[in-house]
Amino acid sequence: MYYTSIIYAFIFVFIVSALGTAVLDIIFRFLGKRGYLGNLYPNVRGGIPRGVGLIPFILLSFYMLPRFNNLVLFIGVFAFIDDILGRKKCIPLGIEWGQLSRGIGIIFVMVAGLIEGLGVSSIFIALMVQPLNISDMQPGSTCIVTMIMSVITIMVMLIVGSPMVGELPAVYTPLLILIVCLAYSPLDFSGKIMLGEVGNHTFGVALGIAFYLVGGLIPLLILGFITVALIAFVRRNTLTVFFRQQLRLLDPTFGDYFMDVLTGGGLGDLLRKWILKDKQYTVTNQFLKSLGFRRLLYNPHATQPRKYVPNTKSIARLAKGE
Repeated sequence: MYYTSIIYAFIFVFIVSALGTAVLDIIFRFLGKRGYLGNLYPNVRGGIPRGVGLIPFILLSFYMLPRFNNLVLFIGVFAFIDDILGRKKCIPLGIEWGQLSRGIGIIFVMVAGLIEGLGVSSIFIALMVQPLNISDMQPGSTCIVTMIMSVITIMVMLIVGSPMVGELPAVYTPLLILIVCLAYSPLDFSGKIMLGEVGNHTFGVALGIAFYLVGGLIPLLILGFITVALIAFVRRNTLTVFFRQQLRLLDPTFGDYFMDVLTGGGLGDLLRKWILKDKQYTVTNQFLKSLGFRRLLYNPHATQPRKYVPNTKSIARLAKGE
């Protein structure tokens, strides 16, 4: 009877996630076409609702285990503020308001995790925001990564025999994430809606919690590493275009893809600005290239950003092939 009630709850969550996503899509389109949503209805392919990940956020906030739902709640609230504010500049700090809101949310997740006794794991749970944020650059990419990692986490939990969490089996959390994402995903895969920061940040922290529940810090780090590698693989084609057009890195390695997922984006570039200032380091060692150090040390804030062009023959060959 107890497990039957869990099954009924999952069915309810699936229905609410699917219907809620469809209804929010309709509402956002109606308001967006009339100019009432601002950044929540960007002019992409004629207009696409952004921030529809609000539905997964609400469901995971309510149905996540009591000890962990505050982590999801904090990141979701500040991520949605990020969606609303967008790329507006915070002049005194020299960053975007959205980046500031996201950073505050990450700190709140860390603090909440420490209060709940998660120790250093709370830091890595919060940092799962980074790779999931980078994954959300093409339709369906975040959803496929979230669902694959949820299934992998369930399998690992069953193999290692992860302990109960309160009165619930450990697999409850990745199953919940999988069901919510599966119901949400059809419109995302078709490119008709966007998760927004509220959606990909929520899934990032939720996956981090699921990884932790496998058995603590070590499984969290291992599964987090696998997640970054999976995102790099899923986004390898679009990242190749980005490297060639923006960095003139015409011969990227998988390490470059990995480093972009791990350290790319606005927050990563902000850290490079603080650490590297206006310096740009050239990486020539083949081993370091294979590990992605060209991407890691690429500083867009440098006085003269380094453009990685292998040689004239490579450029001609690529141009002809493209």
